[in-house]
Amino acid sequence: MGGLSPKGPRAVTPMPGENSLFQTHPDARAPLAQRLRPRDLSEYIGQTRLLGEGKLLRRLYESGALSSLILWGPPGVGKTSLARLLTQNAKADFVEFSAVLAGIKDVREVVQRAQANRRLSGRQTALFVDEIHRFNKAQQDAFLPHVENGLITLIGATTENPSFEIIPALVSRARVLVLEPLTDEELGQIIDLAISDSARGLGDLNLEIDAAARRFLIQSSGGDARALLNALETAAALSAPLPTGKRPLDLPTVAEAVQKKAWRYDKNGEEHYNLISALHKSLRDSDPDAALYWLARQLEGGEDPVYLLRRMIRFASEDVGMADPTALVFAAAALESYRLLGSPEGDLALAHLATRLALAPKSNSVYRAFNLALKDARDLGPLPPPLALRNAPTRLMKELGYGAGYQYAHDFPDAETSQERFPPELAGRVYYEPSPRGEEKALGEALRDRRERARARAAASPPADFDPDPDSAPPPNAPGAEKAR
Repeated sequence: MGGLSPKGPRAVTPMPGENSLFQTHPDARAPLAQRLRPRDLSEYIGQTRLLGEGKLLRRLYESGALSSLILWGPPGVGKTSLARLLTQNAKADFVEFSAVLAGIKDVREVVQRAQANRRLSGRQTALFVDEIHRFNKAQQDAFLPHVENGLITLIGATTENPSFEIIPALVSRARVLVLEPLTDEELGQIIDLAISDSARGLGDLNLEIDAAARRFLIQSSGGDARALLNALETAAALSAPLPTGKRPLDLPTVAEAVQKKAWRYDKNGEEHYNLISALHKSLRDSDPDAALYWLARQLEGGEDPVYLLRRMIRFASEDVGMADPTALVFAAAALESYRLLGSPEGDLALAHLATRLALAPKSNSVYRAFNLALKDARDLGPLPPPLALRNAPTRLMKELGYGAGYQYAHDFPDAETSQERFPPELAGRVYYEPSPRGEEKALGEALRDRRERARARAAASPPADFDPDPDSAPPPNAPGAEKAR
């Protein structure tokens, strides 16, 4: 479960015998998210893909071992708590380091501390770097040799792609693990824990949260446990006790705490999905008026505009497709426009896009074709490509026949060849069947003509049989081999 972390340089977990974040009675003045940090793995909520029975982190935790990790995921999903639990279980010295506030001097102090740990007790030193993507290159280079020789075990937390923000040498010495936003069910468990735990949570307040308020709190948190607990704590402070001693948390109170307009949920909590479904189906039915209404309903209800744009970008591929290939470009431009302007000015870009998509000709041919191709890829496994289509960057690969017999399309009439491009198990397979609508009509006619010519060429001169055995491959100087690319 996610929580707040100290941000100062060299913030560390105290040594045994001192007060700790994992103490039974934390400071009541600390934020709720801080007080509810899990004390052991049994209290950790979320990331079952990594922590389920037999999974990597579960096995690492149970073994008491510790290795360098980079935890990549959005805010509030438990990166800091997970790092603390792994370190605590391994009985390592947990040193917390802020990439924002610390400098090279602080790096040296961490190294000296790790050297003292190794010399005096043989204790492992785990360095937790929050926002590791903010590390500058000098900081990363300073830690690198000490991570490489095992003096320091690095655990970094980042919301940014490590491939772009962290030097390759450091990434290669750590295992990158992707943490996911918490599910609605997991967020519900956190709410239950917070309002029932009297020692660390809000159990002494006798809170009763109604179903609508609970759904809104979960929906507005966006998978972020810290945001959820902060909002819950604020809502509890705004609530008034009844004569019975109970403190009801209703939708208006939670909405005030979140500072976001409340949706009108029905009793089953389905309204969010009903509205996005209504928008999607109105677009598919080419009804711009209905599409604009359902779009407005969601924006007024507090839906994230970027979520709506993402759904419409998907629609541009799935339901418009090749009938109007520019719809996808237009949708991506609408997202960029909104990011440039923000709300409320950028909301018009959503309306513009919804109208364009509703008026566009419709085709799901690409969607259907790709699903068929995916099914074959999954069902038939990793079939090898024909030798003629394989890349041959080395002399050995050329001697093995890679690229031999390749027909370079530009050397043939109409840039069309008779070579087989599928593995033999899929020879002649057709996935894409164009619709007769929009631009796809003309594209489909051209494709049908091309397929007819290909069948005629195949009938007149069948291509050589595909042979995956390199020993029987044609020699590298076979006709056409020089055209392999």
